[in-house]
Amino acid sequence: MNAESISDSAIGRFFIRLLARLMESRFRYRFFGPEKILHGVEELRGKAVLEIGCGTGFFTLPAARLIGDQGRLVAMDILKESVELVSRKVKEAGLRNVEVLKGDALDTGLEGASFAAVLLFGVIPAPMLPLSRLLPEMHRLLKPEGTLAVWPTVQGLRRSVLKSGLFAAGQKRNGVYNFKRC
Repeated sequence: MNAESISDSAIGRFFIRLLARLMESRFRYRFFGPEKILHGVEELRGKAVLEIGCGTGFFTLPAARLIGDQGRLVAMDILKESVELVSRKVKEAGLRNVEVLKGDALDTGLEGASFAAVLLFGVIPAPMLPLSRLLPEMHRLLKPEGTLAVWPTVQGLRRSVLKSGLFAAGQKRNGVYNFKRC
């Protein structure tokens, strides 16, 4: 069963609703405030940014505000429920610099070298997103000298990303690894 087909069953829909509740809990906002984590990414203001796995929009709205009207945010998720939810939140917030898309992180179909930064927040490690396929796609999407920002920083992640030869080590701030596109 792949991630996209999870919502096709009653159990899958129940699991998605439960996960969404957890992701939107006050506990998560209090202890993992999205603004603090986003400040761990290199400068985003006025940039074109891709958020992979937008989920409930925990990072989407704060990132869009940080990017500002001169930049743009593309928020992508493979689940239609997430895309619908985040689209509704973006509209209600009156944000014009956000585009929410349903898509697969391993084959986004987006134009290459079109983003200054890619956010992989809460996406790795996911068994359906093997780094051997995910990293080349993120590399393709980033502009030269673009930043791949990853949170949380799980053990062995830095080594795996650097071993790919596609990214160079950048700084770690607020628990966010910033890798530079090679």
